[in-house]
Amino acid sequence: MFTGIIEDIGIIANINKMGGRWELSLKTALPPVTIKEGDSISVDGVCLTATKFSGNIFFVDASLETLALTTLKDKKGGQRVNLERAMSADGRFGGHLVTGHIDGIGVIVDIRKEGDSTRLTVEVPPVLADYIVGKGSIAIDGISLTVNEQRDNTFTVNIIPYTVSQTTIADKNLRDSINIETDIIGKYVENFLAKDKGKGIDKDFLYRHGYIRGE
Repeated sequence: MFTGIIEDIGIIANINKMGGRWELSLKTALPPVTIKEGDSISVDGVCLTATKFSGNIFFVDASLETLALTTLKDKKGGQRVNLERAMSADGRFGGHLVTGHIDGIGVIVDIRKEGDSTRLTVEVPPVLADYIVGKGSIAIDGISLTVNEQRDNTFTVNIIPYTVSQTTIADKNLRDSINIETDIIGKYVENFLAKDKGKGIDKDFLYRHGYIRGE
């Protein structure tokens, strides 16, 4: 589990494209002792597993399925990526619940300055639109952001200068692809309600699912 608060901007040192997977080596400023073999780490929002280390470089594997569903397949050596270690049990949530399981790939359709902030408009596959709501949370390349507006299958976010300076947002250009993870709470709610489709939410529904107690 992650929070969407980026800890470091890593650099892709090398990509070893194997038949059934890609091995990425990533240079990081994070202290080597804080990343162990087997640890989960978010790379541009994608949850991957650290497999080995060499000084300030760690290695991760990306399966063919992960490559197909994310922007990792488009990465090249020397590119910068957002890094976040998995949240510790005693940590604080500064962002929102982020799983590192990408829902789809969005495309930046507008970038502009709005005061000191950077305003991005992103187009997503229609299937994701229902999970994005104004003032709700969303992760873009692993960055926890708040949706300003949502219309059809586009949404906008305003990104403050600090976040721009601490992430790869400054590297983004028009028509760039980005990893999108919608708020997991909405997915749970949808699944929850689907089990009672057509019945609606009433006192009996709340009682059966433990929200209220019988009198």
